[in-house]
Order: sequence, then structure tokens, then C-alpha cells
Amino acid sequence: MPYAVIAHYRCAARDAALIREALLTMREHTLREPGNLAYEVHAEDGAGQPAFILYEQYTDRAAFDAHAASEHFAEHILGTVRPRLTQRDVLFGEVLT
Repeated sequence: MPYAVIAHYRCAARDAALIREALLTMREHTLREPGNLAYEVHAEDGAGQPAFILYEQYTDRAAFDAHAASEHFAEHILGTVRPRLTQRDVLFGEVLT
């Protein structure tokens, strides 16, 4: 069953460009993963501080787990994005068909 991730990230203004770049780089890598169906990066409109929304979809939970164990996830998300966030909320769920 398809598996989805919706992430909401907030950061300081000084980190917004770096995080944006890292998320767009992640999109390039993730779209090449065999189990990825979608990876969309959005800038939140009207947020008080810079904010991003991610929508990701994978063929199943195992494909997401492989994504989370990838080198590019470690480098760009764990190494660049997460340390600079002021808030991080993530929802996980199965896609109803």
C-alpha cells in the first residue's frame, strides 16, 4: 500500500536559503529512488518565519525506510536541514485507494 509523509519545517531567516537548496537537492536524489512516487517541496505562504512543507509518497513503508537510510538523507536532511530547524512536524500515513 502506498505510504505518504507530510513534513512541516520552520527555520530562522538566515538558514532559509541553505535549507531550500538542501531540500531541492534531496528532491533530485529521492525522485531517482526505485520506491519513490512523489517528493514535492513547497514554501509556506504567509508564515511568520520561513517554512517549508514536504509531500512525499513511496510504494510502501519499506521504500520509505530505504529512503531514510540513504546516504543523501543522512547528508542533506540529518546533516544540513534538521540541525537548523526551529520546528519540525512530520505526519506518516498509508494512502487510501
